[in-house]
Amino acid sequence: MKKIYSKYKQHYNSNFYLAYPVVISQLGHTLVALSDSIIIGQTGTIPLAGVSLGNSIFTLFLVTGIGISYGLTPLIAQENGRKNYPECGRLLSHSLLINLITGFLLFLLIFGGLFALEHLGQPVEVVKQAKPFLGLLGLSAIPLMIFLTFKQFAEGLGFTKQAMKISIWGNIINIFLGIILVFGLLGIKPMGIVGVGIATLVDRLIMAITMSFYVFRSKRFRKYLTGFRVKNLNFERGGSILGIGVPVAMQYIFEVGAFSGAAIMIGWMGAKQLAAHQIALSLAALTYMMASGISSAAAIRAGNNFGQKNFNELRLSSIASYHMVIVFMSVCALLFMIANKFLPTLYVRDPQVIYIASGLLIIAGFFQLFDGLQVVGLGILRGMGDVKIPTAITLIAYWVIGLPLGYILGFTFGYGVYGVWWSLLLGLLVAAFLLFLRFNYLTRKMQN
Repeated sequence: MKKIYSKYKQHYNSNFYLAYPVVISQLGHTLVALSDSIIIGQTGTIPLAGVSLGNSIFTLFLVTGIGISYGLTPLIAQENGRKNYPECGRLLSHSLLINLITGFLLFLLIFGGLFALEHLGQPVEVVKQAKPFLGLLGLSAIPLMIFLTFKQFAEGLGFTKQAMKISIWGNIINIFLGIILVFGLLGIKPMGIVGVGIATLVDRLIMAITMSFYVFRSKRFRKYLTGFRVKNLNFERGGSILGIGVPVAMQYIFEVGAFSGAAIMIGWMGAKQLAAHQIALSLAALTYMMASGISSAAAIRAGNNFGQKNFNELRLSSIASYHMVIVFMSVCALLFMIANKFLPTLYVRDPQVIYIASGLLIIAGFFQLFDGLQVVGLGILRGMGDVKIPTAITLIAYWVIGLPLGYILGFTFGYGVYGVWWSLLLGLLVAAFLLFLRFNYLTRKMQN
C-alpha cells in the first residue's frame, strides 16, 4: 500500500488541487435539484413527486447541454499543452455560439414536451404540479449554457476555483429565494412549486453573467483571448468541438435517459414510489456529480499530457484518478448504508415513502463504486479525444442491459422499484468494467 502511495503521490496531490474546485462546481448542478426537492418536500408528497418528474425529464436535457459544452475542455487542454494560446480563444468563440444555439434548442424541446407529459401514464395531480416547474427549468437552460461555456474554457486551462465560488453563491441564492417564494415570506404570495422554478432560473442568470464577466475581465486570460472573434467562424473548428461534444452528450443521454426512463416506469407504480425514487436518486446524483468533478479534472490532465505526448504521465495521472474515486465513492456508499433510514426524513414525513427510500439507498450504496469508476473512465478517454467507442459502451450498458432488465425485474418478476434499481446497478457495473478495459488498452498501446 505504501509502495502504491509513493508511486502516485505527486499525481494524487496535483489531481486533488485541480479536482476539488471542479467537484464543488459540478456539485452545484445537483444541489439545485436537491434543494428544490428538500424545500418543496415540506409542502407534501404530491409536490415532491411533481419536482421528481420535472427534474427527471429536465436532467436528460441538462446533461445533453453539459455534454455539448464538454467538447471544448479537452481541446483547450490539448492546445494549452502545445502552447497554442490564440487557438484557445478561437475555440471559445465557436463554443459560445454552439452552446447558445444548444440552449435555445433545449428550451424549445422542453417547452414542446410539456404537452406530452399527460401521455406518460403519470398521476394527474403530479403532472399538474410538474408542468409549470419544468417550463421554468427549460427557460433556465439558456443562461446555463452560457455559464458552462466560460466554465469549461477556464477549467480547460486549469483555472477551476472561480466557477466553484460562483456555483456556491448561486446555490445559496437558489435556496434562500426558493424558501421565500415557495412559502411566501417577506409579503410575497406563496407560489409552491413555481417558486423553486423561478429561484432556479434567477440563480442561473446570475451565474452566467458573473462567469462571463470573470473570463473577459481577468488578466490571466488575456493571452488566450487574443484569438476570440465573434466573426470569421468556420465549420472545421466548430466540427472539432461537436466531434467531441456530441458523443459526450450521447454518453450522458444514454445513462441519464435510462434513469429518466426508470423514473417513468416507477411512476406507473404510484406517487409514493416515485417520491421515494426521487429522494434516493437525488442523493446518488449528489455523489455522482462529485465523482464527475474528479472525472473532469482527470480529463484536463489527460488532455494536457496527450497534447504534450507525455503518455507515461497520462497513464499514471489517470490511475491516480481511479484510486481517488474508489476511495471517495466507498466512503459515500458506507454513509448511504449507515444513514439509510435518516436521510429520507430530510425530504418528507410520509412513513411509507421513507420506508421505500431507505431500501433504495442500500442499493444506491452498492452502485456508488461503479458509478464513480465509469464516469472517471469516460473523463480520461474524453481527454484523450476517444469518444466513439465509450459512447457505444454506454448505449449497451444502459439501454441493452440496464433499462430492459429493469422492466423485467420490476414488472414481470414483481420486484417493483427495487428490481428497477438493481438492474441500473448492473448497467453501471458493465460500463465501468468495459471503459477501464478501453483505457488500459489505449494507454498501454501509447507507451509501446
